[in-house]
Amino acid sequence: MKKIFIFLLPILLFTACGDDCYNAPQPIVFQFVDSNDENLIANGSLTAYSVQDENHVGVQLTKTEDNMVILENVGAYNGTKKYTFYSNLKVFDFTIQSSEFKGGCDGFQINKLTFTGVGIDVTDEKGYYKIIFE
Repeated sequence: MKKIFIFLLPILLFTACGDDCYNAPQPIVFQFVDSNDENLIANGSLTAYSVQDENHVGVQLTKTEDNMVILENVGAYNGTKKYTFYSNLKVFDFTIQSSEFKGGCDGFQINKLTFTGVGIDVTDEKGYYKIIFE
């Protein structure tokens, strides 16, 4: 019995602490293509781009190996926030609606992403948003 208690004690200590449990929102990933489905970063057309929130604070962007862009640390709030995408080709706005995560841990989840802008088309692909610049 003593051996079982000694074995279970570390397991209880590591699982009982819920203070360190946090679920970050799923990442938002953009792929930019033209009307021929050619990636605009890969072909060199899209060379400069940035994102700012409604308070004019820059969002960290990470370019992936397959020429997509990850928006870092967005959606960690309860409510709706407006963002603007700036580039050498196009400027458009989008909003992210997030809410508190309803699970065993603290955190947030992104509920809705809405795009507005002239001359863009967006499709929700598996794990990323394909943005078509016309």
